[in-house]
Amino acid sequence: MDTKVLQEAIRDVPDFPKKGIIFKDITTLLKEPDLLKGSIDLLSEYYRDKGVQKVVGIESRGFIFAVALACNLGAGFIPVRKPGKLPAETLAESYELEYGTDSIEIHKDAIRTGEKVAVIDDLLATGGTIAATMKLLEKLGADVVGVSFLIELTFLKGRDKIPGYDVHTLITY
Repeated sequence: MDTKVLQEAIRDVPDFPKKGIIFKDITTLLKEPDLLKGSIDLLSEYYRDKGVQKVVGIESRGFIFAVALACNLGAGFIPVRKPGKLPAETLAESYELEYGTDSIEIHKDAIRTGEKVAVIDDLLATGGTIAATMKLLEKLGADVVGVSFLIELTFLKGRDKIPGYDVHTLITY
């Protein structure tokens, strides 16, 4: 599938969640079976020969792509969630927001040292969430073989926060 077709399906929503932001709404892509399957197929093809054992999805839209990718690759799925959402013992990592901080968590036993991991989220913007996720995976000893996004807002330079990682994006703005 041509990524241009995927890009054309994404709706711009001005002034959401606040004035001056143009939100990239992927629900218009997700509701079309061929486009959803096409995006998953493109992500799967990228990882096909990388020996991925676990796919990490970042809350919440990252889960959509991560679970499907894990199924296609015969890998397990690992959620990275907001605080208080995971039931067992967790590791947490904080990151900076425009006005304050937030944090994410992963189960301490989610990944064994050396396991090959792919990381998936829907959007790479400023890079705070993905940088925090990578710190968690480093603490667990994961062998991250790639970090993928459906969309990257290149003007925000989020990939600069995760140097040294193989970053793969289907659509760039």
